[in-house]
Amino acid sequence: MDIVRDESVKKNRRRKRILLSALVVILVAGLSIGSSYLKPALPTVESGILYPDTVKRGSMLRQVRGLGSLVPILEDVRVIPAETDVRVDRILVLPGTPVKAETTIMELSNPQVVQEAEDADLQLKSAQADYTNNKVRLDGDLLTQQATVAAAKADYDDAKSTADANQEQHKIGVISSQTLATSVGKEQSLGTKYKIEQDRLAMNTKAVATQLAVYQANIDKIKALVQFKHRQLEALTVRAGIPGVLQELDVQGGQRAPQGTILAKVVQPEHLKAELKIPETQARDIELGQPAEIDTHNGIIKGSVLRVDPASQNGTVTVDVKLEGALPKGAVPLLSVDGTITLEKLDNVLYVGRPAFGQEKSTVSMFRLDVGGKTASRVPVDLGRTSVTTVEIVRGLKEGDTVILSDMSRWDNVDHIKLN
Repeated sequence: MDIVRDESVKKNRRRKRILLSALVVILVAGLSIGSSYLKPALPTVESGILYPDTVKRGSMLRQVRGLGSLVPILEDVRVIPAETDVRVDRILVLPGTPVKAETTIMELSNPQVVQEAEDADLQLKSAQADYTNNKVRLDGDLLTQQATVAAAKADYDDAKSTADANQEQHKIGVISSQTLATSVGKEQSLGTKYKIEQDRLAMNTKAVATQLAVYQANIDKIKALVQFKHRQLEALTVRAGIPGVLQELDVQGGQRAPQGTILAKVVQPEHLKAELKIPETQARDIELGQPAEIDTHNGIIKGSVLRVDPASQNGTVTVDVKLEGALPKGAVPLLSVDGTITLEKLDNVLYVGRPAFGQEKSTVSMFRLDVGGKTASRVPVDLGRTSVTTVEIVRGLKEGDTVILSDMSRWDNVDHIKLN
């Protein structure tokens, strides 16, 4: 009987092991099937690294921003070039020094310029001497002609008196008709000669004026040459020309500079404008007169758009801003500034902070915080007009929604995230 009991026990044990194995297999299969229907866990994002903002409704200033610098107004800049090929002898003023119009900045040398100025002076003296000599000669010729006219007049007057007397004597029969005719003919002949000499005097007078005008023109020509040469001579002493500050000095002592080389630049620092570089995609709505603010990092200066460059360069458009009011301390030429131009004011629009992605009038995906603020879901959003820090919302969000403005490209493959 003990043998039968042992076999029964063994069978029961085998049966339990088989059932237990079957249960384990069924449990594993059930877990596998169940896990296939579970959704994956939401990716967790640290909320401390995100930048959220709430959608608002109201007025939005549409602005553009650009970096730039303060530059002198063109009319208040004097660029000093080399008038001739020169050598820099001495530099007397360094950049940044206040100067007056008569301040000497540097001294130059060019022996040829000195020689040409002296030669021009001698040419002028020679031309003036020629004018004087020829005037004396022409005046003498004119006096001779005047004497000839006077003599002809005297002969004519004498002949006329004789003819008149003979006319009276012929009436009373004292002289013959032949004698009268002879005296009258002489009167007419001398009258004609007198008229010719008068005409000749008039012509000679005009000729004198014409010839003297030729000599005077030569003097004027040489005078212009003298002025030009002396201007070149004076340019060897470089003066500021306007009151202001010496901004640039592009040569050194002992250096040779060819004609046209820029030697120095003088500016009037109280007359400055801001020159901003605006991205060409944002510059299309900029117009003259629009208000602007220039941040010099030591104060804000108000201004208005003065000029918009019609061409772009390296993806930017140059915009000049006229500054209004007193400049803050440290506002000097070439100072780096940050400028903001107000394009327009939009009333009663839905807007939010400008996200790190998306262009004006485009559709983007943004994460909107769900109720409770513990999770966020991706939603499509239609953007409208943009500003420096805000963007208009056309469709996809409503007032009071909170969205994430940070760059969320790492989570492009998910539509929901968990905020930790």
